Amino acid sequence: MKKVDPTVWKETGYIAVWMLIFSALMQAVFLIIGKWDYTVLLGNLLSGAVSVLNFFLLGLTVQNALQKEEKEAKNALKLSQTYRLLLLLVTAILGAVLPCFHLWAVLIPMLFPRVAIALRPLFGKH
Repeated sequence: MKKVDPTVWKETGYIAVWMLIFSALMQAVFLIIGKWDYTVLLGNLLSGAVSVLNFFLLGLTVQNALQKEEKEAKNALKLSQTYRLLLLLVTAILGAVLPCFHLWAVLIPMLFPRVAIALRPLFGKH
């Protein structure tokens, strides 16, 4: 296995920190509205871990694609996107089917990386 680029680790860490912040906020909201139970925590943990893994795998794919020819890189990115989307879909299905997970606590954290990416310009170097 090739060495993971430090940028991939750095950006994945950034996403993981925001995932923790947003997850804590989501847990607090569930607690405030009186809907919190262990299924909310388990759903959040499942989805949070999968979302961070998804972002890390995206970073690895991009890192590896930079070493390839354009057509080969394009195909690798498409294949990666398909598998990562399938991973998110399976996670959502597990959240819907298994009673140990709260469905909304599984689905909502899947949006957290997008929000973190949108906030990135505010915290990046200018």
